[in-house]
Amino acid sequence: MSLSVPRLRIGSTEIIALADGEGPFFSPRAEAFPEATPTQWAEADRYDPGAVDAEGRWRLQFRAYAIRGPRGLTVVDAGIGPADSPARSWAPVPGALPESLAAAGIDPAEVDTVVLTHLHTDHVGWAVVTEAAVPSSGGAVHGTASAIGRRPYFPNAEYLLQRVEFDAIDTLNPQLRETLTDPLAAAGRLRLLDGDTPLRAGRAVATPGHTPGHQSVLVTDGREQALVTGDLLVHALQLLHPGLAYAHEADPDAARQSRKRMLGHDAATTLHVATPHLTEPFLPA
Repeated sequence: MSLSVPRLRIGSTEIIALADGEGPFFSPRAEAFPEATPTQWAEADRYDPGAVDAEGRWRLQFRAYAIRGPRGLTVVDAGIGPADSPARSWAPVPGALPESLAAAGIDPAEVDTVVLTHLHTDHVGWAVVTEAAVPSSGGAVHGTASAIGRRPYFPNAEYLLQRVEFDAIDTLNPQLRETLTDPLAAAGRLRLLDGDTPLRAGRAVATPGHTPGHQSVLVTDGREQALVTGDLLVHALQLLHPGLAYAHEADPDAARQSRKRMLGHDAATTLHVATPHLTEPFLPA
């Protein structure tokens, strides 16, 4: 996979796309969007042709984002992770996030904030790692870790999660208590949010529906905005037709309302979306 480092500038803030992997979705895309019409599929495929392969399968990008502003450095989401990550049962691990960080000139130790949009395994993979999974020189990790201890991959960062999402962990994935939230809490690195919250760069915005406590990050400078969506948007269909339901949403009605609220803007405002799974990391909305 390419380790190019696309960037978007919003005023004094730079948003950096960090590739972690790419691969097919685990089920047919028509099952993921059962209400989509042939016309809508054709429209989405023209908009994002890289999201469908020669066999008609939905092809996903897996990426995180860094937001560098005058007051610090935030990472949004943590990708699919190393070879022993919780996403290994379906995602193309090991991910390349350490290499992408290095290509972007980012040392994990300089990151002061990590925003976890939600508790799906392809968004938390590098958040907490075993010692054996940590590359010594920014290279990819290809072995399965065997060390017992787990530690935050971004050692000096505060990890932000919506309290509603934390409270739903046993429904979403109880394994993540042991592999993610307990180690973060033990290290004093987990902070729970209650709705919209200012960040050093931009603000966390509650966008529930995909999961109970899903959140996105909005960066604003005058009439220009960038929305790091998390899984508020997983496919171009949802950008073109925000009302379409996605089969893997916990609450389709709430997700629909979150999309319409965040994508709606007046003609004088320029909105860019930064998405984890669409082919292009930055798109106009």
